[in-house]
Amino acid sequence: MKIFLVEDDQHLAQQIQQHLERYNYQVTVCQDFQQVTDNLRQNDPQLVLMDVNLPYFDGFFWCLEIRKFSTVPLIFLSAREHPIDQVRALECGADDYITKPFSYELLLAKIKSHLRRVYGAYNPQLKGNFIEKNGLTYYPERLSATYLNQTINLSKKEGDLLGCLLEKFPQVCDRKQLLALLWDDEQFVDDNTLSVNVTRLRKKLAELGLPNTIQTLRSMGYGLSFEEIS
Repeated sequence: MKIFLVEDDQHLAQQIQQHLERYNYQVTVCQDFQQVTDNLRQNDPQLVLMDVNLPYFDGFFWCLEIRKFSTVPLIFLSAREHPIDQVRALECGADDYITKPFSYELLLAKIKSHLRRVYGAYNPQLKGNFIEKNGLTYYPERLSATYLNQTINLSKKEGDLLGCLLEKFPQVCDRKQLLALLWDDEQFVDDNTLSVNVTRLRKKLAELGLPNTIQTLRSMGYGLSFEEIS
């Protein structure tokens, strides 16, 4: 799982990053405090950790900006202990508030709790729980896919198709491979049936903001292309 850390104390940010990476979280530390939302969009994290006292604009401002386009879990880390600050954080759309200094055990427990609540996995680091390429994440157990914090639900066939395409990326899934994957016996299906299911998956990916992501390669099969995605 990817975590986006917005903390201007470089020493503390490094400590948090190193600690969480021991538990296989991928932590990106924000470097531009004037472009927090742009950096967040580029990283497409599953959770945000944010300080309140930041250069230029405080964490409350950025939380409100993030909530205009995302429901990603957001936890404030702040030296402010007054209940009013905690209330304000929740009113801005934060999911939790941890006062500094804090124990890393508490921080890790909070992170796991919110990831479990939102993504439904007790151990989100297990590779079998999701497949991710270029920000597009597929969760086979829940038959859902996410991109930029938007989510779609998939049918079993659509999920199997997307899983194969992601696993093979950047290579191509040939038609026979897909037919065998989806139906186990090629003689009971034809190319038209496969094409119909690919079309349905294309439409759902377009809902995520990923139009034209599935490319048809004549006489070969299908593959994913992220070249046109900004």
